[in-house]
Amino acid sequence: MTIHHGPLMAGIARLGLLFDGLGATVIMGGVVVTLYRAITVGRIAGGKAAYLVARRTFGKGLLLGLEVLIAADLMRTVSVNLTLPSIAALGLLVVVRTILSFSIQVEMEGDLPWRVGRHRKQLQPRP
Repeated sequence: MTIHHGPLMAGIARLGLLFDGLGATVIMGGVVVTLYRAITVGRIAGGKAAYLVARRTFGKGLLLGLEVLIAADLMRTVSVNLTLPSIAALGLLVVVRTILSFSIQVEMEGDLPWRVGRHRKQLQPRP
């Protein structure tokens, strides 16, 4: 089943392209911010601190960019070609990007996302 390309669907397709560009811009902006922060921290606190800041900053930018790109894929699939193979391809792409996002999150935090908050609470001093 292919959707009729009316003005609404054409607008959603253009919005999907805009989100593609936005996702790429977010990732590239994350690279620029990462370099700036790493250089700044490196001058003050040394290489190890710069590496940790760079890793965390780049990971956050990459995660945000991936989320925007997933939204772009959803818009494009719904508006351009709503067929079973395109929906299956979108589903596979979302699964791969979700696993990638999850892996980046674990790498940045050093633990599973649902355990990070628990560890932070344990590290806080008790009154």
